[in-house]
Amino acid sequence: MGETFAKFIESKPNLKFMFTGGKGGVGKTISAAGIAYYFAERGEKTLIVSLNPVHSLSSVFGQDLWGGQIKQVKGAPNLWACEVDITETVNRYREQIARRLREFMKWADIPINPDPFIEVATTNPAFEESAMFDDMVDVIIKQGGEYDRIIFDCAAVANAVRLLGLSKIYGLWLSRMIKSREEALALRVKLSFRKDKVLEEIKKDPMMADLLSMNERMKKARVLLNDHEKTAFFFVTTPLALPIAVVKRFISMVEAFDIPVGGVFVNMVMPESVVKKKGAGGYLVNKFKEQQGYLEIIHRDLGELVRAYIPMFPTEVTGLEMIKKVSDALLSGEMPE
Repeated sequence: MGETFAKFIESKPNLKFMFTGGKGGVGKTISAAGIAYYFAERGEKTLIVSLNPVHSLSSVFGQDLWGGQIKQVKGAPNLWACEVDITETVNRYREQIARRLREFMKWADIPINPDPFIEVATTNPAFEESAMFDDMVDVIIKQGGEYDRIIFDCAAVANAVRLLGLSKIYGLWLSRMIKSREEALALRVKLSFRKDKVLEEIKKDPMMADLLSMNERMKKARVLLNDHEKTAFFFVTTPLALPIAVVKRFISMVEAFDIPVGGVFVNMVMPESVVKKKGAGGYLVNKFKEQQGYLEIIHRDLGELVRAYIPMFPTEVTGLEMIKKVSDALLSGEMPE
């Protein structure tokens, strides 16, 4: 095992943005809740945000946190939560794209109906992820100054990688779009008779203003996402072959986007005391032995990154009492006994 979660946090006093991710069903949400609870209990103003299209915060906390608004978590004075609702962002995107496409075709004097192009642009598979990414950037920029810590509960691996990767891809796309727009506007000036008038018009070019504004937001977000002192991504796995393999691949993907890796939490670890109890059946004993084998693999392949073990609790993690137990496990760093 490497540096414990407690030691890691102690070494990063300015850590503000923390993400949890991993294969579906490994305990990403309860890990995020445990981290958020820990900071809130320390008296720090903390916000937990679900970026998962299938939100689970309401279920884990046992209270209604849905609605896309930031809500105070009942029973936790310094903790707020938000299950991001991208409906409004998606609608705003559709309106912006439709308006810009119509303007472009009118400006380029292209006499065709733009509606089919608008339909294609707003129904592609990445459209909703782009909207979710935009809302995440909003939280980072707007709420970053309001809260001491912000914890993001991400979707399963593929969605999370694409979501975080958009920061890099957007940057490249925006640079290309801005250059292309600059060239188009420069050509318009070159071909015009009344250059002074055209120069004044292109200073107010709405498309260029949109692109520059988006580029500025993206730069701010990328600086924060790539800051090793302010941002960390924590991976969650269980002692099973598939989640371990997924985390190993996921680490490389996240590093490729320059997102700082915070470490790995191992969830659903069966305490040895369970199999030592009188009457423990063969199933539990075999399951324990199987887990021990996978824990050896975790120590061998991810040892330096393992920050904490979360035990397999006898009841489901719902409500603040159980979240506190997860938080305690994250902080202890000890193997469940």
